Amino acid sequence: MSSFDVLIVGIGGQGTILASNIIGEACLVEGTPVRGVETHGMAQRGGSVESHVRIGGIHGPLIPPGGADLILALDLLEAVRYRHYLKAGGSIVANDRTVVPTPVYTQKLPMPGRGELLGSLEGTDLHLVAADALAADAGNPIVQNVVMLGAASSLLPLKEASLKEAVARSVPAKTLDLNLKAFDLGRNAVKPE
Repeated sequence: MSSFDVLIVGIGGQGTILASNIIGEACLVEGTPVRGVETHGMAQRGGSVESHVRIGGIHGPLIPPGGADLILALDLLEAVRYRHYLKAGGSIVANDRTVVPTPVYTQKLPMPGRGELLGSLEGTDLHLVAADALAADAGNPIVQNVVMLGAASSLLPLKEASLKEAVARSVPAKTLDLNLKAFDLGRNAVKPE
């Protein structure tokens, strides 16, 4: 059995782990096997965080380079950093912004501009999402991760209802309406071809 492999990448504090937990929970709702793992590294200092989610597969939790069907990037720089994980014919759903990293993260090296980052992603099936604006429309900038999950949802082999049920199971009850609105705004921002 083959898997549908999703690599979720971002900066510490952007919610990559919650996004991967929601996908895993949606798999449980549907009774689909799922394996996953995340790495945190220097996440507390604004470093990279990556979550591997393998939907329906039988292999270990780590996605090999060139094996991801989908990269969900909560930060544009992270989309570029992890592009080598994307398989031929895979898709990238990326937040169209980059967090200004800390000096520890950049090691005082110059940051590439948006144009340079987009140039590095040429030739991929790239879907850019203005997650900050959509999260603000939903009511709180903290839900950008759920906006991005909604944006990627039509590319996942999971039902929309299962993903929404997983959101309900994964976020505090008092934030459910906010998160569901964020999910819907993201879903409407990226339409399948």
